[in-house]
Amino acid sequence: MIVSTKQLFKHAYGKYAVGAYNINNLEQAMGLFKGNLDSQAPFMVQISKGSRSYTDKSMLEAIIRAADKLFPQAIFAVHLDHGDEPTAFDCINSGFYSSVMIDASMKPYEENIAITKRVVAAAHAKNISVEAELGQLGGVEEHISVSEDQVHLTDPAQAEDFVKRSGCDSLACAIGTSHGAYKFAGSQGIHFEIIADIQKRLPGFPLVMHGSSSVPKDEVDRINAAGGQLKGAKGVDETQFAKAAKLGVTKVNIDTDGRLVWCRVHREHFKEHPENFDLRPPGKIFMSEFAKYIAHKNDCLGSSGQLESVREFLKKN
Repeated sequence: MIVSTKQLFKHAYGKYAVGAYNINNLEQAMGLFKGNLDSQAPFMVQISKGSRSYTDKSMLEAIIRAADKLFPQAIFAVHLDHGDEPTAFDCINSGFYSSVMIDASMKPYEENIAITKRVVAAAHAKNISVEAELGQLGGVEEHISVSEDQVHLTDPAQAEDFVKRSGCDSLACAIGTSHGAYKFAGSQGIHFEIIADIQKRLPGFPLVMHGSSSVPKDEVDRINAAGGQLKGAKGVDETQFAKAAKLGVTKVNIDTDGRLVWCRVHREHFKEHPENFDLRPPGKIFMSEFAKYIAHKNDCLGSSGQLESVREFLKKN
């Protein structure tokens, strides 16, 4: 059942973080829904600008609609991840999305506010929530590439002003995480003092943590043992999710870890079965492994076991 992002955030705030998972194909969709039902967790399906153009936006949306019918007990929201203004408006007008992200964080501050306000006006007219971003994360994700010298952590006082003036419903903050598989070189890490300061200034307001894949060493080692060449990959300590959730981080974006599972499964399968040319055997393995990965992440986020509580909450609100 597709629900509003606002409802999920209201239930989760201060207790747990909602897992927001990017998908690109039917195998990821099947594993995602199975994993969330196995762990009895509400969740968010994230569609990026890149995934919408991987085949066609209508194809991916159709897969999600089909999964909704196949898994009627699932409770989830559909979210545009890292949208520019034209993409955000396209998603708002489609009527399919629970929320959209407008990422104008690379623009000057006043321009970021102006762009966000335009998207907010259009989205709120259709009861769609808007996530904005302030500050810049490092790393690489699809069309986004920010070098270390361009990283700009979110200023809490500016965050307060931005939220009040833009009207956004949640805010993605630059707090030390980064996109992709190569994070936390040297002394980098999550700046909990920034999150705490923002929560103090904006009590009850949902914050979003991007670049939150943990890049498990075991996955990286297995990929490299099967012919991969991932060097020095490192991610977020997933034991820190619970602490962040108590400080108002209500949504945690995870994409890279899912790609690592896909890479590991397929590299190992074709190394062990070089005679195989059929996509279905590794696809079946991946769906199962992806479901296990999702359930594990939900345990870390604290969202496991929350499904019935959310269902009761929705009946009353």
